[in-house]
Amino acid sequence: MKIKKKILILGSTGSIGASALNVIKRYRDTIDIICLSTNRNYKKLLVQSKVFNVKNLIINDYNNFIKAKKLLKNRKIRLYSNVTEFLKENNKKIDLVVIGISGLDGLKPTLEVIPITKIVASANKESIICGWKFINNKLKKYKTNFIPIDSEHFSIWSLLNNDRHLISKIYLTASGGPLLNTHQDNLKKIKVNSVIKHPNWRMGKKISTDSASMMNKVFEVIEAVKIFNLDAKKVKIIVHPRSIIHAIIVFNNGLIKVLMHNTTMEIPLFNIIFKNNNLKYYNKTDINFDKLNGVNFIEPDNKKFPYLNILKKNKFKNTYYEIILVTLNDKLVNLFLKNKISFIKMQKLLLKLIGSNTLKKYYKKQPKNIKDIFIMVDKVKKHLNEYEKFF
Repeated sequence: MKIKKKILILGSTGSIGASALNVIKRYRDTIDIICLSTNRNYKKLLVQSKVFNVKNLIINDYNNFIKAKKLLKNRKIRLYSNVTEFLKENNKKIDLVVIGISGLDGLKPTLEVIPITKIVASANKESIICGWKFINNKLKKYKTNFIPIDSEHFSIWSLLNNDRHLISKIYLTASGGPLLNTHQDNLKKIKVNSVIKHPNWRMGKKISTDSASMMNKVFEVIEAVKIFNLDAKKVKIIVHPRSIIHAIIVFNNGLIKVLMHNTTMEIPLFNIIFKNNNLKYYNKTDINFDKLNGVNFIEPDNKKFPYLNILKKNKFKNTYYEIILVTLNDKLVNLFLKNKISFIKMQKLLLKLIGSNTLKKYYKKQPKNIKDIFIMVDKVKKHLNEYEKFF
């Protein structure tokens, strides 16, 4: 009898978690899902637990935890209110943790699971951007491997092997989002529904807005710098509207490596979950030459996508700058999605606030622990609330 691979999925009801389960579905006899988690979507979590026969569930939102507890009183399922409680009773080493939690809520769970797993695979941008120093230190301490899930960073990870010292330049591709072909003058009147209609990917409203503004690419450059310990000057953005190619690495030895795959997060997840297993296959897809013929690359327009100017001035060395940037963006995107500010005003406000003297004094300082990160988040929110009355 073959030993099953033991997997924990945090954020299983979100898009990353659901994609991971979809990948596992075909080969569920080889996978033992130890635990699934959600914040609020307990009904979907209960369905997942039944389909995949999962006996441990985490529900972080207390009200929904109580509701689920009542529903589960006659089922042999152990329910926990957070990762900490789960780990008190389950601390045996497992093979893989998939982190699909969004926002800085994912930082503490990421740090907590590192000691009990061989591999952490994460799509949690905010934790990587704001807390990579603490994540990396713990990865080294417990000799845990880290694999990024986002298609661009997974592509870099797949291409590098032992050639990191030969990197000359890395290009992260950007689709350009739904506004790529919108004239700059028309952006002043653009509505939420137009901004969140991504042409290639199925994503939530927040990440779709970040794609439209190109803030997601700013974040991805910061992630690449941190994860792969790169000089920020070596990481560039190139617009590739078809989203087939995800990363291009130029090496000092004259070689250029390119990684491409269809626009689904299931492919990176499949290759992470079934890493080094040649007996499993995702599908029998061949090359679609119609998609590759005439593949075009476009230099991004910094006037149309002003957030890209952020990349010119910073080295991203684990200071409060990244935390402030993430917090401002989260808050302003939320205001835009609620129709309280326009798309253009969202961008102008962020660039104005990130350059304010009130916040700039923190840019050379580093958080000493994760508590410092959340203290700074609260300071930034308070600072931004003072401006809201003028919106």
